[in-house]
Amino acid sequence: MWPVQTGCRPAAPSDRRLQTSGIKPGMAIARYPEPDEIDCLLRNAELRDEIEPYLDESIFEIDFRMLPTEAENRFLESMIAWEKAALEPIARWFDPPLALQPACTLDEDQLRERLWETIERLYEKRIVLDFTDHLSDRDLYVLIRRDILPASVKRVELPDNFVHWDCSAVETEEPTTWLTFYATDAEREQWSLEEGRDPPPRQVPPHPRALPTAPV
Repeated sequence: MWPVQTGCRPAAPSDRRLQTSGIKPGMAIARYPEPDEIDCLLRNAELRDEIEPYLDESIFEIDFRMLPTEAENRFLESMIAWEKAALEPIARWFDPPLALQPACTLDEDQLRERLWETIERLYEKRIVLDFTDHLSDRDLYVLIRRDILPASVKRVELPDNFVHWDCSAVETEEPTTWLTFYATDAEREQWSLEEGRDPPPRQVPPHPRALPTAPV
């Protein structure tokens, strides 16, 4: 529904002009949408049709009526991009594919230079490394080469879409590293309440870094 003006009564001269044209004083006057608004509504209709084949129960939990049309369009565009994105190893996001030589073949200076070059190249592809400060340069380099580059991830081509890689997570273990080095007091307390035991002692990460960041 297009918005209307309400409660705006013109001054007396305007009242007379309105009356002569068949409009009574105090009557709500319709505001016609701007061309940009019409384009936004048309785009919304296109996106709703395009997303239809991908709808599932999780979508119906979102109340789109609470979103401005422009915000809804951005959300739908991101969903469609996700559904259509190709699943491919991160190394193949680069041309030629990004390959790192074994860490054992590099001395410390060579490894540090190659590591930061790789971090910057990953960021160019909107891949952000989170929670790295517990890892030495060599350990982080090995993690990138062994775990990150071979990982198959959906490549979503949107400027505000970032892949966040949690470098504290290990599939076969509890979140010990995260609890030790990164969790806030509130997060540690919440974990303790849920698990019924104390978290590991807190430690200061030994390898602080100023890495490129992006919104979560």
